Formats: sequence, C-alpha cells, structure tokens
Amino acid sequence: MARMHARSTTIHGDRESVDRGIAYVRDEVMPQMRAMEGCVGLSMLADRASGHCIVTTSWADESALRSSEAGVRALAERTVQTLGGRPELEEWEIAAMHRVHEPHPAAACRVTWLRSDPGSVDRAVDAVRLSLMPKLEDLPGFCGVSVMVRRADGLTVAAVSYDTAEDLEEAAEGAREFREQFAPTMGIEALGTADFEVAIAHLRVPETN
Repeated sequence: MARMHARSTTIHGDRESVDRGIAYVRDEVMPQMRAMEGCVGLSMLADRASGHCIVTTSWADESALRSSEAGVRALAERTVQTLGGRPELEEWEIAAMHRVHEPHPAAACRVTWLRSDPGSVDRAVDAVRLSLMPKLEDLPGFCGVSVMVRRADGLTVAAVSYDTAEDLEEAAEGAREFREQFAPTMGIEALGTADFEVAIAHLRVPETN
C-alpha cells in the first residue's frame, strides 16, 4: 500500500492579516487544491498573536505530491501576498494518524518538532504512537493526533488537537514531560513546540494506527 504524503507551507506573516489569510485559503486555495489529482485534503493552523500560519495538504501518494508541485507553489505565493511574509514549503511522509473526531471551530493544536538519527525515525514515531497516544486518549477535549516524518533529515513532527485552548493548556504538563523526559531517553531531541488555532480542518487522512 502506497504511503500517504503531505506538503506543509509555513508562513510567518502579518498578524493583522490572519483573518484575511484564513478566508483566502478556505475560499480560494482549498477548492483549487481539492481539484488536483491525488489531493486528499487541507488543514490550516494559525497563531493570531504572531501571524505564524501552517497550511498542510495531504496527498494519496508520492507521485501525486510530486505532480502537484508547480500548482501548489503558485497558490502558496498568492497566499503569502495575502498574509505577508515568505513561504517555507516542506514535504513529509504521513507516518501515523489517529482521531477521535474532527476538530470543531475554536479547536486548538500543539505542534512539536522532533529530531533523531535518520535511521531511528521509526523509533520516534513509535514513541509517539505507543507512549504518547494512549495518554492522550484520556485527556479532556482530545480530538486527534497526526505524525509526519522526513526520514532523510531525521525529522518528525507531531500535531495534537483539542476541542478548546483551555483543553490544550490542561495538557501542557504531559506534553512537556514527553519532550523533556521521555523523548531524550529514546535518543530523540525536541526542537521546539508551538500552539495554534485550528482554522481549517479538512485533511481527510484515514486512520493509520
């Protein structure tokens, strides 16, 4: 079975343009993306206080990801014209996906970036899948978690969504323990973390665990 892939566009834009950027991605970008061959869906995370936004598209396989490059880059450039800043496009393999339900309006998401030896990326994924996911199930407001990897660089990114910002805040201590205590014992370095509003949630990736 072909592995699903994703492309993320990170924009550090103008915080005053975030609402306009969300509307543009929802009304203009998403319909064009979903019309592309092999596109499974789109999500957008936004930090209104900083203007930091991440738009992620999911693709049925690597071939669909590759064939979409030109079209996605053009849309990303137009999105930046709305949000300001400069786009950083990154490509990922979707390693794990588990959701209780789709995030609701006003949902929140914590994104954590991890680095390990390139040959140990699967260990990082297993650490999230086996050690973090079971604990998340018991947390109030937990919606779902996605894990993406870039094996050649030893990078893993985990995004955990919650019903509200309050639920996300209540889960902060467990997330900190994972980053600072558990991950290092597995040879995994936590590069950083950031909290976002889930502005658009239509990634449509099937369960993988």
